[in-house]
Parts: sequence; structure tokens; C-alpha cells
Amino acid sequence: MKPEVTPALPAAKPPSPVAVKLKRFVLDLKKDAFCYAFLAPFLICFLVFIVIPVVMAATLSFTSYDGFSKLHFIGFDNFIALFTQDIIFLTKALPNTFVFALIVGPGGYMLSFLFAWLIHQLPMKVRDYYTLVFYAPSMAGGVALTVVWIAAFSGDRVGYLNNFLLNMGWIDSPVTWLQDPKYLLNIMILVSLWMSFSVGFLAMLAGLQTVNRELYEAGRIDGISNRLQEVFYITVPSMKPQMLFSAVMTIVSTLKAGSISTQLTGMAITPQYAGHLIINHVDDYAFIRFELGYASAVSVILLLLSYFVMRFAYRMFNSKEEL
Repeated sequence: MKPEVTPALPAAKPPSPVAVKLKRFVLDLKKDAFCYAFLAPFLICFLVFIVIPVVMAATLSFTSYDGFSKLHFIGFDNFIALFTQDIIFLTKALPNTFVFALIVGPGGYMLSFLFAWLIHQLPMKVRDYYTLVFYAPSMAGGVALTVVWIAAFSGDRVGYLNNFLLNMGWIDSPVTWLQDPKYLLNIMILVSLWMSFSVGFLAMLAGLQTVNRELYEAGRIDGISNRLQEVFYITVPSMKPQMLFSAVMTIVSTLKAGSISTQLTGMAITPQYAGHLIINHVDDYAFIRFELGYASAVSVILLLLSYFVMRFAYRMFNSKEEL
């Protein structure tokens, strides 16, 4: 009789890369459970107040919803309408935002670095006083807009600017600065630059204090002959983390600065949409027209715009190994 041949067992399939990574993650989680316990409060808050709202906004952008009736899924109709039918967005909100961001963003960033560098050159005894003077407007916020700038650009004869120009004989009648579409966006830019010395300014000032003084001595030996070369070749490369943090904070504050127009004019919609930014467009459709699906689509576009600008900032200030 022929001996029975035992059939060969099929080779076991190797685990998938996803399963391997998941198993490794679980093992690391068990190993570092104590550390994750300390991170849990932040991670929970980040999930509840950042991740979930962003996911909800992205989901609502594909629907038609007014906050009361039932959700209706409409696909990409909101985004198509935004770029093909929304004249206010294409001719007012988007161009105004780009002009505002291109001037206030780089302008406020460079002013923050310039004045932080100048304050750093002062003696330690007076440094804190100058820092407080420059940082105070960003702390005052809406109060400063109401008390200082609305009074300065008031459209009657007692407004600071009108009173000065009338006394000098440069104008014959008061100018309604905050209601005139020719001037409103420029005033918003001026006020935003005045308020741009915020957390990013403090970060730059702190970064300047961390630069090793020995690098400047070594630079002079290597041929650096003036202060501008010191700033370009030593100061800025030595404080890249602070420069990056300040850039991110500047981008965020610039793209969400729509409240300036409403605080200056006292109106939700500015005259002839002269100061209408993308964030104002979101507020218009969300809280005035109650078209939450469309407002979510606009906010998603603003989020994507912020993301790409931040990626550009990361590429500027991060080293190649960190990208």
C-alpha cells in the first residue's frame, strides 16, 4: 500500500502593515500610559473643541441647512455656487481679504520684528516699559477701536482727524471716513497694523534674548561689518522657532480680523461691502441669513487658505530635516 501523503498546510499570511502599526501603537500606548494620562485633558479638549467642530463644518458644507429644518445633502452645490454665482464673494470678500492680508500680514510681521529688535537694543531698565506700550493696543482690542479710532475718524466736526484738517484749511466740510467706501479698507489696514504687536511680538522679543552673544563676536571675525548683516546672518537664523510661531499667529489673526469692520462702522455689513472680508461673509450667511450649509462652505475655503499659507510659513522657517 502507498503511504498516505499529508497535504501541506497553506502558508500563514503575513500581517498587514496597518495591523502591525496598530499593534505597535497599542504597545506604545501601554508602555507610556502615564504620559498619555497627563496629555489626556489637552487631547480631549482638542478633540471636542477643534476636531469635532471642523468635521461638523466640513460635513455641513455639503448640505442645505438653516438651523431649524431637516438637513438636505446637496453635494458640491455650495462650493460651485460660491465660485460661479456669489458675486459678493468674488468681487468683494475675496479681493478685500487678499489686499488686507498681503498688507497687514507681512507689514505687521515686519513691524513686530523691527520694534522688537529696537526694544532689545535698549537698556534692561526701560525695556519692559516700551514692551508694555507696544503690547497694550492688542490687549485693549475692541475698547481701543471704540475709544480711539472711532473718535479719530468720526464723521462730524469734532472728530480728531476732521477737526485737524478743518483747522488747517485742507478740507471744507467733514469727511465721513468710516462710511465712505474709498477710505474704509485703508482705515481697517491702519488699525490692524496698530494692533499687530500681540503675542507674536512678545515671542520675537523673547527669541532675541535667547541668541548667543558669542555668535556676534564670531561673525565679526568672519567678516560681518554692520548690524544689518548681523540680523540677516545671525539673529534671524538663531530664532527660527520664535519667527515661525509669530508667523502662524500673524496669519491666524489676519485672516480672522473681520470684526474690525463691524466695530468701526457699527454695522454687520459695511457700506457697499467696502470692508467685507471672508470672515464677514461667513457671519453674513450664518447669523443673518441662517444659511448654515453655505456659511460652512465659505469657512472650509477659509480653512484651506489658512492651511496653505501656514505651510508656506513652515517651509520658510523650518530646516529641511524638520519638513
